[in-house]
Amino acid sequence: MSTPADLYYATSHEWLRLENDIATIGISNHAQEELTDVVFVELPEIGRSVDAGDPTAVVESVKAASDIYAPIGGEVCGVNPEVSADPSLVNTDPYGSGWIFKLKVKNPAELSSLLDAEAYAKHIGH
Repeated sequence: MSTPADLYYATSHEWLRLENDIATIGISNHAQEELTDVVFVELPEIGRSVDAGDPTAVVESVKAASDIYAPIGGEVCGVNPEVSADPSLVNTDPYGSGWIFKLKVKNPAELSSLLDAEAYAKHIGH
């Protein structure tokens, strides 16, 4: 699976898709491959305010539990109930139906601290 060029990436392996001032966040294909089979997703509370780098959600796999960090600051304005019902979506469609939460972006300038697809691919050694 390729690294979609229209997304921003954090070195901690979250991706971000920006639409107006709403950021949709999930974990990269590389991250889900490292985790293997995801069995549980703990979603953040809607209305919670987070800063860039804050642990915001948790993904548990058969191997480990991993924090999912906010790539940029904002207020949680949406969560994906589908990944609670079927955590394997994080594995099977990490850039689509496997998204985890949405943020109303506080400071769009923070996007400049994230990687583009090419830089992220280099970061993970591809």
